[in-house]
Amino acid sequence: MVKSARSNARRSGGAARAPDPSVEHINIPIEQRVGTIIRRKRKELGLTLADLGSVADVSSAMMSRIENGQAAASLDVLERISNALGTNMSTLFKEIEVNEGTAQLIKAADQMEVVRSGTRHGHTYKLLAYQRGPRQQFEPFLIEMDRDSEIYPRFQHPGTEFIYMLSGRMEYQFGDKTFLIEPGDAFTFSGQVEHGPATLLDDKIRFLTTIIYDEE
Repeated sequence: MVKSARSNARRSGGAARAPDPSVEHINIPIEQRVGTIIRRKRKELGLTLADLGSVADVSSAMMSRIENGQAAASLDVLERISNALGTNMSTLFKEIEVNEGTAQLIKAADQMEVVRSGTRHGHTYKLLAYQRGPRQQFEPFLIEMDRDSEIYPRFQHPGTEFIYMLSGRMEYQFGDKTFLIEPGDAFTFSGQVEHGPATLLDDKIRFLTTIIYDEE
C-alpha cells in the first residue's frame, strides 16, 4: 500500500493526487486506420465489398486489401470511396487522426490508495488506472475489507459495475436481493440500484471492481 498517498488523501478530504503514469501512444499504421474506418462505415450502411467497390469503381479484391490494411489507397481512390460512403475526405481524415491506441502501465508500487465513502469504515481502495480529461469512462479498483468493520455503506452511481472476487466470501446486497460472492465469481449489475456489501463471511476479503460509465 502507498501509505503517503493514503495519508495525503485523508488530510485533503478527497482522492489523493494521481501520479503521472507513463502512457504510450500506439502508432497504428495509417493503412490499417484507413481500412478500419472504411470497413466500419461500409457496415453501418449495410453495404458489401462488391456494393462499395461498384460505386467507387474499385474491385472487390482491392477493397478487401484496403480494408485489411494490406494496400495503401491513392488520394483519388480514397475520394471515390468517401463519396460512395456519403462522406468526404476531410471527415474521413479527421476520424483517421483520432483512431490511435494508447497503453498505460501502472506498476504495483505506483497504484495509489484513494478515498471513497467506505474508507472511514476501514475499507481500502486502490485505483488501478488514471484517466485524464473532463469525463471518466471507467474506474477500476482493488478493494480490501475485513470484519472489523460492522458498517458497510450503500452506493448508487451511474453506469454498470463489475466485481471479480479474488479471496474471501461476502453476501452482497443489490436492491432487495442478496447474492453470495465467492472467489472466482463475477458479478455485474446496474450502478443506479442501491448496492453494497451486506455480510463478510471471512475475516478478510479482496476483490476487483470496475465501474463503467454510460456514454452520454
